Amino acid sequence: MPDNCITSGEIKIFLHHIYELQKGVRNMALCTLNTADADFAIKRLQRLNISFFKQELGNSNINLFFGKEECIQTVRLIINRPLNCLSPEEDFIIGALLGYGISQQCQRYAARKTAVLKTA
Repeated sequence: MPDNCITSGEIKIFLHHIYELQKGVRNMALCTLNTADADFAIKRLQRLNISFFKQELGNSNINLFFGKEECIQTVRLIINRPLNCLSPEEDFIIGALLGYGISQQCQRYAARKTAVLKTA
């Protein structure tokens, strides 16, 4: 996909995340893209020398994590199954890496952990 023909809303969001990474607003981002857009996105990340991790979703979509190398190394160690199957602790770490509000992440963690303990 040539740079001057970008029409996908997902690609526009992807490019905005790159802008924020380059400006230091965030350390890592996550975009869910269809496989048609994935090739463009991965080539852009490679050209900009931005580390990334691709998670196949099996429904013609991928999750594309990208950002600082140390963040992506951590993602590679944690993401080995669908995101909804992560433990509350793993979910908390991923949310923190993505820059989600810590207070919100604490609330989410407590709710998820409580649910896990109730089913045990």
